[in-house]
Amino acid sequence: MRVKLSLQKYNPEQDITPHFEDYFVEAGRRSTVLDALIRLKNEQDGTLTMRYSCRAAICGSCSMEINGAPKLACKTQIREELARHGKIRIGPLKNMPVIKDLVVDMNSFWQQIREITPWLASPSDGENISILKETHETFHNADACIMCGACVAACTSREVSPGFLGPAALAKSYRFANDPRDQAKASRLQSLMESNGIWDCCRCNFCVEVCPKDVQPMEQIIRLRRMAIQAGLKQETGARHITAFTEIVKHEGKLNEAIMPLMMTWTQPKRFLRIIPLGLRMFLKGKVPFPFKRPIAGIKQLRGLFKQRGK
Repeated sequence: MRVKLSLQKYNPEQDITPHFEDYFVEAGRRSTVLDALIRLKNEQDGTLTMRYSCRAAICGSCSMEINGAPKLACKTQIREELARHGKIRIGPLKNMPVIKDLVVDMNSFWQQIREITPWLASPSDGENISILKETHETFHNADACIMCGACVAACTSREVSPGFLGPAALAKSYRFANDPRDQAKASRLQSLMESNGIWDCCRCNFCVEVCPKDVQPMEQIIRLRRMAIQAGLKQETGARHITAFTEIVKHEGKLNEAIMPLMMTWTQPKRFLRIIPLGLRMFLKGKVPFPFKRPIAGIKQLRGLFKQRGK
């Protein structure tokens, strides 16, 4: 079949801004987007610039935006894209500078990977520690990442804050923080509490949707947050919100919107004073529950669940 490909072209030596060009190529029933691009480069446009290597969804090199979503070109079937979108529109990954055509500069991506120390901090005496299959399963597939950059391209937090470590780096950080052989868990978690760390993820879930290896980066970030709170790292606003929410529900059986901001800010006098007007407005709007109300039905069973979970 004859397929129309709309490609974003950009040569910094000739073009002021990127632009789209249309091409027509022959594709078979099982052809992938990468197959079509290779044929296009060989037969029509030798200047087309792109990355690819294994052609088997292993290396992650051919990650690009296809019909508005980051995907591996070697894994994306043309017939499926046409059936779903009615077109094939291809561009480079977002959130990274474009070098030429479909190739982006991934230096910032690799720098953020390096920032989380992507290797084990082994014991100083060189002791060898084996890892059991059951322990490996607790990585929750975080070690399956192929560094394709699709999750970073889809990350809304990275879009507004380029300094954000990003889902790929944080998922890899969980893989090492959860490894029993690693001797730097405490320092890893402490560094992730800083700005652009685990609490800057907005939980949009886009990284989970686009990951070609089901790494589920956002879920790994949530696990890192739990690990940090369990380690006593509760000073960050997001951590205080979670702990305050949990304590209120444990005590009252449901969220008390009047107590929540007080529990989060009582150790910060300036912030505490700033929320007083908000408290008054909540009171006038009927958002402040009566302080001497009876506990909700089933509160004992609810507290039993907390006790069972060791909360």
